[in-house]
Amino acid sequence: MNFDPIILTLIIATPLAGAILLAFIPEKEGSKTHAIGALLISLFTLLLTLHLPAHFNYHAAPRTFQFEQNLSWIPSPNIRYHLGVDGLSMWLIVLAAFLAPIGVLASWNVISTRTKLFYTLFLLQQVAMLGIFAALDLFLYYGFWELSLVPITLLIATFGRTENRRRAAIKFFLYAFIPSAILLVAILWLYNLTGTFDLPTLQALALSHHLAATPTALLLCSIAFLVAFAVKVPVFPLHGWLQDAVAEAPTAAVMVLAGKLGLYSILRFSFGIFPDQSRHVAPVLIALGAIGIVYGSLIALIKTDLKKLAAFSTLAHASFVILGIFTFTIIGLDGGVFQILNESLIGAAFFVLLGLLYERYGTYDMRDYGGLATRHPWMVTMFVITVLAAAGLPMLNGFVGEFLILSGSMQSIFAHHIFWTVLAATGVIFGASYLL
Repeated sequence: MNFDPIILTLIIATPLAGAILLAFIPEKEGSKTHAIGALLISLFTLLLTLHLPAHFNYHAAPRTFQFEQNLSWIPSPNIRYHLGVDGLSMWLIVLAAFLAPIGVLASWNVISTRTKLFYTLFLLQQVAMLGIFAALDLFLYYGFWELSLVPITLLIATFGRTENRRRAAIKFFLYAFIPSAILLVAILWLYNLTGTFDLPTLQALALSHHLAATPTALLLCSIAFLVAFAVKVPVFPLHGWLQDAVAEAPTAAVMVLAGKLGLYSILRFSFGIFPDQSRHVAPVLIALGAIGIVYGSLIALIKTDLKKLAAFSTLAHASFVILGIFTFTIIGLDGGVFQILNESLIGAAFFVLLGLLYERYGTYDMRDYGGLATRHPWMVTMFVITVLAAAGLPMLNGFVGEFLILSGSMQSIFAHHIFWTVLAATGVIFGASYLL
């Protein structure tokens, strides 16, 4: 049986069906039923996603999508159920599915109360992420984009570690929701202009310069898209939610909190629909990327709370990706895409290790720790490998992405690119300092 036409729907529907199933299973004190159910569902979802790289045509023509499913959904306005992947979104779907069972295992002993709510929200978050990476209709994408805000906000507000959790959840929600409302206005304006929400169609119109609007209107529309995505990355100085949200969020939630959703959306939608406008704002984003690298590293350098240190480390690493993709060089874009995967894997490993420490000792204050190598040699070994990868040690995955990004930045044609590249390179030194 050929699963190619429906595989993306199966991938998205599996965690959705799992969440509904878990919601109807009664919760019993001390029972691991919901945790076991979430683990099995996430493993089955991962198994389904492996169909994508196994059957992907790696020699397909550029700008083509595979495993497409394009069905009429709402006739007026013309909203379609359009899913598909290319080489970028395919690996992000596999990555999201790979991290899900790790998130369940990281929460196994930590979440002992309200387990039904936790694992139901966790699976709904998976649905939203997988849908964002697969959606090729702007309205469908926006539905998944908004859905991603709700579970993560409730997870922070309900399962945060301190009394500050509700404030952190509200701050995150407002930071993400207000620009998303502006994004909706921009999407509706685009539909009014073109009569379609279909991403491949909009990309073709953009490439042929047939988006019939004034340059100013297109620039404002592109900025609306970019700001909504930049907040989710986050891009300096739109990172106000990051420290509180990361500090409060449970490990399974914080693994997906920052980075890949916003970065993917910039690559897919800002670059796909507004290539000329993205080049116009590129010098500003290159500068913000370089500043974010140094700023995040310096703030991390003075933090004694490990979770907050990891939050600003995330800001610095996400800023590296912003710097790379906005150079508009092949090397920089390749490095940026590669670093999205690296940052997600390294960040997830780092947060899982911090969660294991907190589970055992009940603190994130690094001043309370000492002699861990004697008691937990395996954990310290994993810490060292993760930290060296994050610092960009040659032979580890973090080095490849950072080297390509800095090389691409040095080749960029934008003004002052050498200055911003040198400034960003100092972030490598600062990063090694706070990580070691």
